[in-house]
Amino acid sequence: MKTRISELFGIKYPIIQAGMVWTSGWRLAAAASKHGCLGLIGAGSMKADLLRTHIRKFREYFGDNKTPPFGVNVPLIRGDINRLIDTILEEKVNIVFSSAGNPSVFSSVFNENKITWVHVIASVKHAIKAEEAGCDAVVAEGFEAGGHNGVDEITTFCLVPQVSLAVKIPVIAAGGIATGRQIAAAFALGSEGVQIGTRFAATTEASCSDKFKEKIVEASDNSTILTLKKLAPVRLYKNKFALKALEAEKRGADEEELKQLLGEKREMKGIFEGDTEEGELEMGQSSGLVNEIKDFKDVLADLLNEYNQTIKKFSEIK
Repeated sequence: MKTRISELFGIKYPIIQAGMVWTSGWRLAAAASKHGCLGLIGAGSMKADLLRTHIRKFREYFGDNKTPPFGVNVPLIRGDINRLIDTILEEKVNIVFSSAGNPSVFSSVFNENKITWVHVIASVKHAIKAEEAGCDAVVAEGFEAGGHNGVDEITTFCLVPQVSLAVKIPVIAAGGIATGRQIAAAFALGSEGVQIGTRFAATTEASCSDKFKEKIVEASDNSTILTLKKLAPVRLYKNKFALKALEAEKRGADEEELKQLLGEKREMKGIFEGDTEEGELEMGQSSGLVNEIKDFKDVLADLLNEYNQTIKKFSEIK
């Protein structure tokens, strides 16, 4: 599975473990990187000091052995974004995945510090802007993905081939990918790597609550909804809070009412603390394909086995 993405990061498999809030701590990132993927520490739910701790724990885990490639995922709209970036630079992390903001604002910082830089986009327009800003690759994320999504609601199946034709830098497909068959499909669409979130959230190494992981396993094909569109579209498991938010939108609630409904720390309450009724349970539509909580290495083995079987079937088509 050698592509420009595997070569860009120096990894065995062009598979990126998504930097999910309250889920992608150093343990999950270390498991991914240890087994040949690219592990990402999700800074979206971390203050600068906590991010520093996770970076150092990742490196301590490997001790005197050579530390494998890893990166940090950071939302650019964070109020403390400059402090988070300072921490990344101080800790000499050389791979950054950014999202939710204008990449050109930080292009000089990343490029001058020789950071391998990838930006998450949800449209062709934003992919072109990321390339112009100096990004080394883009993640084309369809609205099947869990968490915050693009306002145009473009599916992965439609987004990836259009982005791959519009930019020269390599494209990483994301959104709804949880099986080896889907990895093969993503490559067929023009991507050179995949980013996987929900499937890796349901692993023993993920830092999210066991109750959240169990909800991923329980989910079926129609267990998630895209809601809070007046604030920022977010895909959630259909629990009491999500349905309450959907009802408020249907009756025309304004942004202020939705903000009050959202309140504070809904993500932490649901994903990390395990409040499966009143918390935000951010998961993708691929949750319907997740049937078991496993160690990361076993999930990866399943993905690779199914991918290889799929490629073999392709070769047999006349």
